[in-house]
Amino acid sequence: MNLPSRARNGLNGVARELLRQPTVEKPRRQWVDDVVVWCRQHDIDLATRINSKALRFDTALLAQINDVLDSARLAPLGCSLSGLTSSAQAKEGMEEDKATRESPRAWRILLSLPPQPTPGLASEPRCSRDVDVRHLTLGAFGALVQVENLDSFYTFNPNISALSGYAQPLIAYRGDSHYGGGFAHLAEVWRKTRRPHLYAGDFDAKGVTLALDSGATHLLLPDMAWLSQYATPLHQPAGQLPYQRRLRQLHVSLPPQHPLRPYLTLLEKQRGLKQQWFEGELVAVGVG
Repeated sequence: MNLPSRARNGLNGVARELLRQPTVEKPRRQWVDDVVVWCRQHDIDLATRINSKALRFDTALLAQINDVLDSARLAPLGCSLSGLTSSAQAKEGMEEDKATRESPRAWRILLSLPPQPTPGLASEPRCSRDVDVRHLTLGAFGALVQVENLDSFYTFNPNISALSGYAQPLIAYRGDSHYGGGFAHLAEVWRKTRRPHLYAGDFDAKGVTLALDSGATHLLLPDMAWLSQYATPLHQPAGQLPYQRRLRQLHVSLPPQHPLRPYLTLLEKQRGLKQQWFEGELVAVGVG
């Protein structure tokens, strides 16, 4: 039986306390009872250390526990498995704590890159690649383009006039349950570069709010004249209303000639348009 994670955490705390005093007594709470069960399963005699109300710990008991952990090739006390990947946990011993491990995709993002011919694969206009945020050299990219929808990400063409002024834009999928955490890390480190962060997504109250929350500096949207003609209440349902209050507050704070104001006015008329319906040339609309 593995040592339960709450029991391990409790014992790690006891080990720290034993550095300052010879014994530590803990009431019979759940983690202590877990320790009691574990010790009995591994023939560790608690003898006079235990009664119905408490368990008394000392360095000899912890040494016995560590001996059993070592013989079972489990991580010793003092070694927290929380936040480690499964690979990192494997280096500490045979025990795996899935509940507290770092997700395999915690730092992964999905990028759209120039085509990379590979034998056996048909050539495509763009190449999608799963990468670790920590392996990116952000200085190589002139702008970050965050694409909200996965189908739009796969078909996104960066060769547009709105991006022509940026050397090698970094095209990244905003993420979902699989890649959302990785993009949050990217957005955080990208913000420190003070370079443009463009959001390509749905023109609706939720989409604009997501852009603002991610730190985007611009929205990639159709020209206002075209959008005014094609935006529809069908693409801005009632479920979007909770996001409108924040956008109204932003609207009134902007200068009269700010380029975002007419777009916000259109949203306030409860009209929007999903990214997949965009046509024509996109323009970069500043949000700050």
